[in-house]
Amino acid sequence: MKVVYFSFSGNVRRFIKKAEITNTMEITQNNCTEKIEEPFILVTGTIGFGEVPQPVQSFLDINHDLLRGVAASGNRNWGQNFAKAGRSISEKYQVPLLMKFEVQGTQNDISEFKDKVGQFNEDYGREEIQSY
Repeated sequence: MKVVYFSFSGNVRRFIKKAEITNTMEITQNNCTEKIEEPFILVTGTIGFGEVPQPVQSFLDINHDLLRGVAASGNRNWGQNFAKAGRSISEKYQVPLLMKFEVQGTQNDISEFKDKVGQFNEDYGREEIQSY
């Protein structure tokens, strides 16, 4: 399954690179209104006081029907707003929040994400994936 991600400051990009996932697409200002043709898992950061970044929202406005799950990065210094974009997207589009991780994630976060993506690929369509 494709992993689509947005990286405002480079942290999510580093996370995806460390996870060594090959079927990816980075959302940018230049491609955020492109339609894609395959199901995807979204990984995004959170901006401001827990908002979904505008390029991500533009992308989801067009592609939300293919969204299968979301993971979010954030900074724990923001308290309740830590990785809040993930929860907002999960609730709005009724998809599982696979995980939240801080900044660019730890090695454990990367392993967990890879496991969840692998499990998601195996299980999707046969049973529901438990939200984080």
